[in-house]
Amino acid sequence: MTDVAARLIDDRLREVPRTVLTVIAGAVLMTLAAKSQIPFWPVPMTLHTLAVMAFALAFGPRIAVAIFLTYLAAGAAGLPVFSGSPERGVGLAYLAGPTGGYLFGYLLASGLVGVLARGKGVIGRFGAMLAGLAIVYAIGAAWLAAYVPVGQILALGVTPFLAGDLVKLGVVAALSVAVPSLRDWLRIAGR
Repeated sequence: MTDVAARLIDDRLREVPRTVLTVIAGAVLMTLAAKSQIPFWPVPMTLHTLAVMAFALAFGPRIAVAIFLTYLAAGAAGLPVFSGSPERGVGLAYLAGPTGGYLFGYLLASGLVGVLARGKGVIGRFGAMLAGLAIVYAIGAAWLAAYVPVGQILALGVTPFLAGDLVKLGVVAALSVAVPSLRDWLRIAGR
């Protein structure tokens, strides 16, 4: 093995603890975001969407997906990490419930937004987040169709949440301009 290859492997191995801590901290923050409710019209909003999009922009697709997978695994294992849990159930029962599609949509959005936003300006990042939000709503609404009449899907699963989600996307886009990339900050702090 060459010295260059050995150095690359050594650098990667040194990144593992920081990456693991980032993923665990992200899953904890995702839980706090899911549990946080802010009064809004027509329904109170959680910070789920904000956290998903912020992680995708700050860390890119690989870490953002790892954070959300860790969060989903904790919830599937029965930890009350989801919005409305334990009151509305825990574990696999919650994931199979009416909001499960939105959770899986967030997982896909984590990766999609991270890929689409890479190297883009604020308008491109906002567009990437809109594409991610469209995925969340498409999968969530399709899943919700198993629980409510088709004619009520938009009224129950999309329309009440759209204004709040657009506000959250705007906040994340503004923060992405005002605050340097979290990934860069972590790289500097780790030196």
